[in-house]
Amino acid sequence: MSHFYLWIKVVHILAVISWMAGMLYLPRLFVYHADAAGGSTEAKTFAVMERRLMRAIMLPALLAVWASGITLAIWGGYLHEGWFQAKFVFVIAMSALHGYFAIVRKALADGKNQHGARFFRVINEVPTVLMVAIVILVVVKPI
Repeated sequence: MSHFYLWIKVVHILAVISWMAGMLYLPRLFVYHADAAGGSTEAKTFAVMERRLMRAIMLPALLAVWASGITLAIWGGYLHEGWFQAKFVFVIAMSALHGYFAIVRKALADGKNQHGARFFRVINEVPTVLMVAIVILVVVKPI
């Protein structure tokens, strides 16, 4: 195994941790934001926190996850492995959820939110479920 491959793996793991921290925290911010009075100082503060989290942490981490993950999959010869293909589906789902969170963030910032805090409490569990599935597939490789 190439020394460079191991460094790409380090980048991938760090990027996944950073991305998942945001994916788990952002919906919690949405809960608080949805409970804040529209146009209040509190709502504006949450909008800034959400924007900074997505732009400064989550988006760069997402891009690093994809770049390093594709590199590792090609170099490792995993593209035709069943566990990898299943993992890839869950990573696509996580990426789509990231995109959905970006839409929700914008709606909250613009005062056009259509959901209550309870909705965001429920959706906060989706990244966790996806993450568990991905980790099981990577570590156990059941298929």
